[in-house]
Amino acid sequence: MSVKQLSQRLYAIDALRGFVILIMMLDHVRETFFLHHQVPDPMVISETEPMLFLSRTLAHICAPVFVLLTGLSAYLYQQKNNNLKMTQSFLLKRGIFLIALELTLVNFAWTGQFPPQTIYLQVIWAIGISMVCLAGLIALPRLWQWFIALIIIFGHNLLDPVTFQNQILQSFWNILHQRGWINFENGLRIRTTYPVLPWIGLILMGYCFGRTWFQKHITQVHRRKNILTTAIVSILLFIVLRLINIYGDHSWQYMPTALETFMSFFNLTKYPPSLFFILWNGGIGLLILLFLEKFEHKNWLKPLITFGSVPMFFYILHLFVLKLLYLICVSIFGLNHEKYFGFSHISSVWITSILLSIALYPAVKAFSHFKHQNKHITFLKYF
Repeated sequence: MSVKQLSQRLYAIDALRGFVILIMMLDHVRETFFLHHQVPDPMVISETEPMLFLSRTLAHICAPVFVLLTGLSAYLYQQKNNNLKMTQSFLLKRGIFLIALELTLVNFAWTGQFPPQTIYLQVIWAIGISMVCLAGLIALPRLWQWFIALIIIFGHNLLDPVTFQNQILQSFWNILHQRGWINFENGLRIRTTYPVLPWIGLILMGYCFGRTWFQKHITQVHRRKNILTTAIVSILLFIVLRLINIYGDHSWQYMPTALETFMSFFNLTKYPPSLFFILWNGGIGLLILLFLEKFEHKNWLKPLITFGSVPMFFYILHLFVLKLLYLICVSIFGLNHEKYFGFSHISSVWITSILLSIALYPAVKAFSHFKHQNKHITFLKYF
């Protein structure tokens, strides 16, 4: 594998990362301006219009693809530096940085509270914890890495019924596997939106995939064949197990219409991500990666590569822009949906997302250029 080939592969990874963070922004626009139609997890099909269902389901691809790519990129970082301890150090430092970022700046962007009364442990937290765990797991033998990743991904739904009477144990369990609240005597509340156990399994799987697909002796044709095979197996496994309807998520149901039945089949649990959620969205993500790699030299793909090259910068930027836009709308139009300001139609969420993507691109492009022109500034690589 030449240096040029490896660089091209990274462009495809950046493009995929850029694609999913734009889809993520669509979901965050929905959570900002369509909160009066908030949806539970999983969704209630009879109460969810198809366009809203599509918007939410499309966003399901974001977190699993991003975590999978994080694990894969960790292997590429190790391959580039040929140093396990350096990789462990990077994962540990960046993981701690992401955790701190979630607890401070990101939480403030969502709640507007300082000091915080409620802290939401969301995707940045989950990625940070997963990176810290991956720093230790990559020192294990290869077979142990595969075993742990597969056991977590395929077996964690067996833990769904587990609860603890002891408050301390239940609090740790909420962090690990069960979405819930952790309450403190001083009034502080913590919402474990993203229980971390399945994400740890997925980031480790991404690292294992990286080691399998991106070794120097593997040709591009062979690697693409392996990725395609993995994607197809993942999607087919999802379909077969979902049809059996026994294990892997809540059961789908026959509904009054064919469309609602179809929606029920793809109505998957994200918090924490079920086996089916991971199989379906992970498989689709890998197919998109192959598609983007095929067209990575096309000019129309460059904006996605730019967005994906500075994902953390874009994440923080768009959260504060959305918060500012919401406050401006409230000051001008007031609360038009009881205690919220919001759009009347989900189509407005899509239009706003497209316009924001265009409006924020110059700032993202400028920061990306600054980052790559100043690689000596170590702090910038965290963004």
